[in-house]
Amino acid sequence: MNNYRLSFLTLSVKTVIVHSITYSIMGIIAYNFLNYEQAYASPVLKCWMRQTSESLVMAGPLFQPIRGLLFAIAFFPLREILFGKNNGWLIIWLILVVLGILSTFGPAPGSVEGMIYTVLPISIYTYIEVIPQALLLSVILYYWVRYPDKKWMNWTMGIVFFFIMILPILGLLTR
Repeated sequence: MNNYRLSFLTLSVKTVIVHSITYSIMGIIAYNFLNYEQAYASPVLKCWMRQTSESLVMAGPLFQPIRGLLFAIAFFPLREILFGKNNGWLIIWLILVVLGILSTFGPAPGSVEGMIYTVLPISIYTYIEVIPQALLLSVILYYWVRYPDKKWMNWTMGIVFFFIMILPILGLLTR
């Protein structure tokens, strides 16, 4: 595969789509199985997290293309390493977990800084949601970039992305 021919636009579109889908799917699963509504209403988190009933939380998936674009900006200069090797998905996943989850510059929950500088309890739930999402993002994006001739992948990802974007809009309009 000639990854040097991988355009920034192609990588950006695919990263935006895959990130938005995996973020939304893992968010839906976590919301339903990890009881986020009750957790976010707890005294410890209520002053720090928006409640799940707020419109901005419902609109959350609509902002994920921005994060997907930021990921693409970081991945593009590394495209030969990330998409040109058989274990590229693992490299993507390690970068996301180590830099994006554990070693954030700010005190995010579950990060080293968060453990040091916040009073938020360390919750395994953070890892149950975000580490598999990073893995799904890594594997699906790697596969889609490595095999661009898979038309079924283009159609499937496009359709799922459309629904991931339209459902929050419809939900917000019906409020």
